[in-house]
Amino acid sequence: MTYQTLDYALGDRVATLTLNRPDRMNALVPQLFEELQDGLDRAAADGARALVLTGAGRAFCSGADLTDRGEPPIRDTGAMLDRYYNPLVRRIAALDVPLVTAINGPAVGAGLGLALLGDITVMARSAYGLLAFVNIGLVPDAGSTWLVAQAVGRARALEMALLGERLSAEAAHQAGLVTRIAADEDCLAEAQAIAARLAAGPTVAVSLIRRQVAAALTATLDETLMIERDHQARAGRTQDFAEAVRAFAEKRPPRFEGR
Repeated sequence: MTYQTLDYALGDRVATLTLNRPDRMNALVPQLFEELQDGLDRAAADGARALVLTGAGRAFCSGADLTDRGEPPIRDTGAMLDRYYNPLVRRIAALDVPLVTAINGPAVGAGLGLALLGDITVMARSAYGLLAFVNIGLVPDAGSTWLVAQAVGRARALEMALLGERLSAEAAHQAGLVTRIAADEDCLAEAQAIAARLAAGPTVAVSLIRRQVAAALTATLDETLMIERDHQARAGRTQDFAEAVRAFAEKRPPRFEGR
């Protein structure tokens, strides 16, 4: 596929996907969802062991493009979520490799949902997050309700969703919405460095950790213990674990191959 709304780059076993509609602050249209899905396919085919998601220009993503003249008026917003938004969110959540988001600028509406899907989130100091839905008579989507509420709790999530006010990078970090703050010019480089570190790690264990933490958000302690047992049994059979044991005995860093 030839991309018109997405840039794709691969290096250090890290695939960087860049939302590329800078003239529209990387606002979301169906074509961008289709190209993102294809970009994830391409990353898997290329053997990427970590992903970075960022935006071109001055924004990460301004949410849905409600004025895109290339698309018909949205008559059924629920159907739009079913066809484009929810499949992408579910796929990212189920990835076998980690995702780092470089929130290089404003992350608004569904764009904030995409930004918070990162396992590790690096936010530029001048960026901000905004649950803007109430300002246009809509409700949060792209998983942002769950992602925000899990991070900041009921009271703060309601405040963000009901008032529709900007949240600075510093406030987002203090609230636990994002992992790190970086200087604007360093945001992408720091995210890629983190992704490269993850890509060099034990891929199976990293994948299981992602799933384990997600499950723990809704599981009981006993259910979590069973998940940990099953995952540990699988991780203990990997070549990477065997390599780590050898490296420990030989007093050297392990060389993980992702198997």
